Amino acid sequence: MTTTTPPATTREAPPYRITPTRILRSEWHKLRSLRSTWITLTTAAALVLGVGLIMGGTYTSGGGDSDVDIVVLTLYGSLLGQLCVIVLGILVTAGEYATGMIRSSLTAVPTRLPVLWAKAAVFTATVLTVMSTTALITFGAAQLFLHDTDQAASLTDPGVLRALAGNAVGITLLSLIALGLGSLLRSVPGAIGAFIGGVMILPEVLGMLPYETVERALVHFPTQAAGALGSATPIPGTAAPGPALLALCLWAAATLAAAALSLRHRDA
Repeated sequence: MTTTTPPATTREAPPYRITPTRILRSEWHKLRSLRSTWITLTTAAALVLGVGLIMGGTYTSGGGDSDVDIVVLTLYGSLLGQLCVIVLGILVTAGEYATGMIRSSLTAVPTRLPVLWAKAAVFTATVLTVMSTTALITFGAAQLFLHDTDQAASLTDPGVLRALAGNAVGITLLSLIALGLGSLLRSVPGAIGAFIGGVMILPEVLGMLPYETVERALVHFPTQAAGALGSATPIPGTAAPGPALLALCLWAAATLAAAALSLRHRDA
């Protein structure tokens, strides 16, 4: 009697594997496929450019703004534009919890944290690109009006290019903090309230305290540090660009770290 050995079966490799590139591609597809993304970014860019053109078109030499830093003067609209990208950063994370889409994302990527890192990377690259381009275009457009005034400047002037880049980086890092808050709190209204109250209003309240230690600490708070990055000349009472950038990066990293701990240990 002879026995036959069943043929060895080979286990087929799964057709799809989870890789960092595929997670990034997925998050990029989600970000660019939403109309709110492009509406918000377009609105932010339009506000910065529009206010810059108004400032350039209405400026007269020797007026009340003659002592204002040229980059600050040109990019006054950034104060409005950054509000748009801050809301977008919150929607990128908290919006998925509101719609329930986060469950699908975490089911596809059970390790969870790569989803957060991919969201942060894609969002950072997108906002930095848009805001850098907007700052350069706005500066050039405003100089069409300012070329024969005492605020005439060029990209080769000391500190101008650094300040334009710093403005874009500052807005990007502020919106990255908002993204982390959105993931941490999992609520769009809650994250917006936390950002406005904790990042924008709290430093103003603390600034009323008559303590020198508080004053020294406040220059490293997010909004104050971002403002210092966007000036071609030093602003009295603010941190130098290097320490300001480091402080802003640490705020963003701390917020994302808290969001990562929450994502790892809490149910979706």
